[in-house]
Amino acid sequence: MAKLTVLTLMGLGLALFRDHRSSYEERLNAFREVKPVELPNCNLVKGVEAGSEDIEILPNGLAFISSGLKYPGIKSFEPDKPGKILLMDLNEADPAVLELKITGSKSDLSSFNPHGISTFTDEDNAVYLLVVNHPDFKSTVEVFKFQEEEKSLLHLKTIRHKLLPSLNDIIAVGPEHFYATNDHYFIDPYLRSWELYLGLAWSYVVYYSPDEVRVVAEGFDFANGINISPDGKYVYISELLAHKIHVYEKHANWTLTLLKSLDFDTLVDNISVDPVTGDLWVGCHPNGMKIFFYDPENPPASEVLQIQNILTEEPKVKLVYAENGTVLQGCSVASVYKGKLLIGTVYQKALYCKL
Repeated sequence: MAKLTVLTLMGLGLALFRDHRSSYEERLNAFREVKPVELPNCNLVKGVEAGSEDIEILPNGLAFISSGLKYPGIKSFEPDKPGKILLMDLNEADPAVLELKITGSKSDLSSFNPHGISTFTDEDNAVYLLVVNHPDFKSTVEVFKFQEEEKSLLHLKTIRHKLLPSLNDIIAVGPEHFYATNDHYFIDPYLRSWELYLGLAWSYVVYYSPDEVRVVAEGFDFANGINISPDGKYVYISELLAHKIHVYEKHANWTLTLLKSLDFDTLVDNISVDPVTGDLWVGCHPNGMKIFFYDPENPPASEVLQIQNILTEEPKVKLVYAENGTVLQGCSVASVYKGKLLIGTVYQKALYCKL
């Protein structure tokens, strides 16, 4: 009888394992391939070789690029070098990148590991850059002031909080005020791997200010990109492994109410918002298995989506760019400025296109 019980339990365990494996493969789009959609006027950006995970473009055409991300379980082409913030002027005919010097209180840059980034411009036109950082694979938010003439970032503050354990992306709504996504609930690597595999959907979004910190949205299967509408009334959140983008209404007290969700057949990463049209531009991973299990012989593909009229009953979704990994591996972000498109990747190159 005992043997039968053990065999039954083993059978149930195997069945559960098979079910979860099937669900895991579906969530990662493990078998999807892309049909190429080309853009005619594109060039790889010189000086970007180890990632351009997030991109933030100022209204004057200066683009900040987060480069050199080291993330558990993800490929890195420069594992022994600290990350950096790059600057690119999209007004130039042939724009190149330069590394921004970091000054101020953050003198030790050996563990600088930037991820999501966001800017905030105050009423005096001072520009603040908020950077998700993973020193020693922990999570902090670094607050910088951009010094344009010196081409440098002045470090002002490091923010840590128990509700910011596994940060991915950030949207600044003040010099030290932001919404941020936690892509995992657990910090421990072993528990994180099971959380991902089982699809626990325990990740969440936090509002942070010096006065209060609170969870404003939860129940995500890997909360990832976050951004805000040009009028500041709506917050957009991408749920990577559920293949969804959620639209939330933002209230005066900073709480969020879910309005609608859009489904896609790709893993949606970072969200950029066109400040003129309000269109969403999204960097996407057609096949997540290739991102999490890197094979240089079968590299991850890239997709860029443009979403128009997202607040209406019938948003228009357009596949602007798709590539199988021979040019661009692991697209994580796409951002536009005056007819120019800048596409970034988790750990590889960046592409500059004239639309």
